Amino acid sequence: MTRILVTGAAGLVGRALLDTLADTPHDVFATDLTAPPNLAKNTKFLAMDVTTDDPANVIASVEPDVIVHLASIVTPPKGSTRDFAYAVDVTGTRKVIDAALSAGTRRLVVTSSGAAYGYHADNADVLREDAPLRGNPEFAYADHKRLVEEMLAETREAAPALEQVILRVGTVLGQGTDNQITALFHKPRLLGIRGCESPFVFIWTDDLARILARAATDGPSGIFNAAGDGALGISDLSRFLGKPVTRLPAWSLKAALAIAHPLGLSRYGPEQVRFLQFRPVLDNTALKSDFGYTPQKTSREVFAYWMESVGL
Repeated sequence: MTRILVTGAAGLVGRALLDTLADTPHDVFATDLTAPPNLAKNTKFLAMDVTTDDPANVIASVEPDVIVHLASIVTPPKGSTRDFAYAVDVTGTRKVIDAALSAGTRRLVVTSSGAAYGYHADNADVLREDAPLRGNPEFAYADHKRLVEEMLAETREAAPALEQVILRVGTVLGQGTDNQITALFHKPRLLGIRGCESPFVFIWTDDLARILARAATDGPSGIFNAAGDGALGISDLSRFLGKPVTRLPAWSLKAALAIAHPLGLSRYGPEQVRFLQFRPVLDNTALKSDFGYTPQKTSREVFAYWMESVGL
């Protein structure tokens, strides 16, 4: 039996993880701003805001063997600032790490992202875990994940007794997933950069939940890319969705966004073009061979499953 504390438990991935742990003998403590629905008998909810002193107080009271840290800003709420995202992503993680060390926690599991590698023209075609982390400063999420990983690396040096499992996750899709990335697939036409396929690697929510459950219990420590096999480029997505692609030169799209964003006509600025141009493709070999988990759905199967779930 293990005492497992989950941060960000009310989110899509958190709820899937709680479902996966529901029929296990472990004591689970779900923490978030609000309680997830339909908690299992082995799960207790504790309110926790990672931007406050809550992590120190809650984690000290629970004394968990394992912390699964999911709390992060993936899709910023309307009207939120980058400072708020930093307070959750970076400062919040610092507070969780410090509380884990003080409480004698044995293992810390953290969801990082493939975005931590950054969106760069000279990225390898397929990125392994030893690739440099260069998350772009202009993208809050990518930059914050890079900063978090640097913090975790420093902690491994200073406190090696705290085991770490870091998962660099691809684009997560499950039943009814709705966020700023899936919004791209609902548009009448897909947007592409001329000369770029803009590959997406997907991971099924249930696969990620099982990976996290293994990481929290009997899995090995280490750093692993978490993604389904293969990738889908813009041409693949176009065929799947039955939608045309508008392919623009990178310079043209940058110029259009430079005008539209200040006028409030687009939520995205010209820097967003890099997001489509240089998407990182994750190698999941270590996940399968070293961590011991093979995703049940490929990127193609995950996308097809999501499409069906939202009626596309």
